[in-house]
Amino acid sequence: MKRRNFVAGISAALGGAALMTARASAATHKKRELRMVTTWPKNFPGLGTSSERFARRVEKATDGALKINVFAAGELVPAFQAFDAVSSGAADIYHGAEYYWQGKSPAFVFFTALPFGMTAIEHAGWIRHGGGQALWDKLSARFNIKPHIVANTGTQMGGWFRNELTSLRDLRGLKIRIPGLGGEVYRRLGASPVTLPGGEIFPSLQSGKVDAAEWIGPWNDLAFGFHRIARHCYSPGFHEPGAALALGVNLDVWQSLPPSWQAIIEAACAAEHVASYAEFTHYNALAMKTLRERHDVRFLAFPDEILSAFRTSAAEVVKEAAVKNEEFGEIHASYKTELARAREWMRHAEQSIMNAR
Repeated sequence: MKRRNFVAGISAALGGAALMTARASAATHKKRELRMVTTWPKNFPGLGTSSERFARRVEKATDGALKINVFAAGELVPAFQAFDAVSSGAADIYHGAEYYWQGKSPAFVFFTALPFGMTAIEHAGWIRHGGGQALWDKLSARFNIKPHIVANTGTQMGGWFRNELTSLRDLRGLKIRIPGLGGEVYRRLGASPVTLPGGEIFPSLQSGKVDAAEWIGPWNDLAFGFHRIARHCYSPGFHEPGAALALGVNLDVWQSLPPSWQAIIEAACAAEHVASYAEFTHYNALAMKTLRERHDVRFLAFPDEILSAFRTSAAEVVKEAAVKNEEFGEIHASYKTELARAREWMRHAEQSIMNAR
């Protein structure tokens, strides 16, 4: 037998054996279905569709052995009850934004976004390589949850306003939909922040329950039709410079999964994180063009006076939270160290090329 034929035969045999081993391994695990609740409207672009896509990835990678049934906000539980449902075992997984749970612990905000904090890629670096995941695991384990980073919207917009902003006076008494620490920043400047799930924002704008609202960016905001009520869209989204989304798995459920399925879920989360960030980048650009050219939306920058006040207020909010809450302070120390390193590098990398081009 010629050497190359012999080698080819051995390779084919080994490949066949590996495939048979993988199939045999899958066959040892009984088929299982899990329930995933989300904080998003059904099939909503970039958010609802991301959770559905993640579930399909897992089902396909396990040859259908692990099926995740996705429930939109309100289908099984209301949006803001997703965390409690998974913590208690009423549901198995949630797909949402961690700062929605700051009532459980203010430290959860670090795993979505911090005002004037990390961008999407900086945040991923901290989670995966800078110690962020271990801190997140410790925090979430108190609530019987295993967390994963599963998506990122990228830098968000500052929000939609009925009237143009000219000075800090325009914020006084303003009712604005904004969650997380960004809401506290507005409150200290005289505004009245309100936390609402995505599906309630448009009717609240329409009815006058809120005067302004931030959601995500042009792609999602166009889908909700905010431009029909408010035509002034401001940037930057200082409150969410890179908003991460999370997949929280009931810890008992997570520990009951075979290691191969745990690895598949982790890989699916990593794949979806990249896919979602790319998707938001592409479709936000297209939607921005549509909003400007077809709907006469004005994309404006916050006046310097207001942006400076945001920055000062945000620093105070974060500093005070770090003093008041030991858990927040511990995570903030790690976050701040990573941000300082990343900021210096990004100044010479992405920021320099963006300025140059």
